[in-house]
Amino acid sequence: MTDSEKHDQDFPSKFTVYVVICWILAAFGGFMFGYDIGISGGVTAMDDFLIKFFPTVHERKLHAKENNYCKYNDQYLQLFTSSLYLAALVSSFGASKACTKFGRKPTILVASVFFLFGAAVSSSAQNIWMLIIGRILLGFGVGFGNEAVPLFLSEIAPVERRGAVNILFQFFVTVGIFFANLVNYGTSKMHPYGWRVSLGLAGVPAVFLFIGSIVITETPTSLIERGNKTAGQSTLRKIRGVDNVNSEFEQIKAASEIARQVRHPYKKLMKRSSMPPLIIGILLQVFQQLTGINAIMFYAPVLFQTVGFKNDASLLSAVITGIVNVLSTLVSIFYVDKIGRRVLLLQACVQMLISQTAIGGILLAFLTTTGSLTKLQAAFVVVLVCMFVMSFAWSWGPLGWLIPSETFPQETRTVGFAFAVSSNMLFTFLIAQAFLSMLCHMRAFIFFFFAGWILKMGLFVYFLLPETKNVPIDLMVERVWKQHPVWKRFMD
Repeated sequence: MTDSEKHDQDFPSKFTVYVVICWILAAFGGFMFGYDIGISGGVTAMDDFLIKFFPTVHERKLHAKENNYCKYNDQYLQLFTSSLYLAALVSSFGASKACTKFGRKPTILVASVFFLFGAAVSSSAQNIWMLIIGRILLGFGVGFGNEAVPLFLSEIAPVERRGAVNILFQFFVTVGIFFANLVNYGTSKMHPYGWRVSLGLAGVPAVFLFIGSIVITETPTSLIERGNKTAGQSTLRKIRGVDNVNSEFEQIKAASEIARQVRHPYKKLMKRSSMPPLIIGILLQVFQQLTGINAIMFYAPVLFQTVGFKNDASLLSAVITGIVNVLSTLVSIFYVDKIGRRVLLLQACVQMLISQTAIGGILLAFLTTTGSLTKLQAAFVVVLVCMFVMSFAWSWGPLGWLIPSETFPQETRTVGFAFAVSSNMLFTFLIAQAFLSMLCHMRAFIFFFFAGWILKMGLFVYFLLPETKNVPIDLMVERVWKQHPVWKRFMD
């Protein structure tokens, strides 16, 4: 009998329409995150937007002998993108406390409200600081949503489908990026207020998330942890679609009793025995950014303009990468619970390493400071970007969120995941704030910079990352950390 079959017997479940609706509605938090990632790059490539808020950047863009690598280098322009992630970093810790004290469902509701206000302020901005305040409000939404949604999905999913269900978050991130690229492609022709439409349409998925936060159930883990055992058991029956949930209920109840005895979860998280999931969770999120993915997804239109595409063509190329991103994430949904997390991550490291090195090589060899690539060379860069996005989308994208959400024990789950989320936001902020300056100073070598990190990531996965497929979320300590040749030394 396989492990999966044993788990099916221990924790029986079947699909119900209600639980699928809960998965999809909660995953709109990922859609919002993806839309915010995708929309900023296209908006910053629009002339109307630059004329209003960044006229000096627009002037540099118009110069006949502009520097391909430096024409968008402006700290305020980068702050427009990166301020969202700095706000998300700070708010993720407040979101952690909200998740623990009030539950996952109300935390998702708060995220949707921040998103709605952020979209309204951004789209109506009259000056740069109003624009950045709108981005900060969206950042608070990202902080609350990215903390609560992956935890919600991991806790509500049956063990044998936990990977696929959690990856719905990343799938909706990719759909959000793709939708943002489509919107930017359309609004770039709507002069002079196309950028306002792009920023304002963030309110549409925010409304879906708001409605979803009312419709979805609270997770059984959160209910039981906060003392509502009867409601927790009833909810467990409802989402599993079966009456026999005693084994899973008892396991959650036992984990909740341990969690309730921990008065200071941050102090507990700093203990030696808590280090394995904390180190893994933080490094996965940091490495996710050091692949260079957000540099490419934020600034895809800018990047394609740099290598010689005109404005419309660059936005269209970004749409193409968005399609690749969405379709490739489906690969992870179908295979993560079959072949496991490690195989997907290691395969992707090889493919991303080849892609980044080849992009850097082409730009180094053929893109001069004021020239452009030939159409064939530029098309080849787009293909390589798609290869990179493809491998990221079925590996480091979704698994960077999945693994930290499933590996912390219940007593440190929300605070541990907050550290993972804040690490993601810190490095997203740093990359967003620094990328255009790095592109200006490092030029083609920036792609070799990311390639070097990808090599380190592959070694990290090979030696330090344990496999977590088909392991019940509250048995990770016994079945994963205490069995690993390196991490077992940290365990009591």
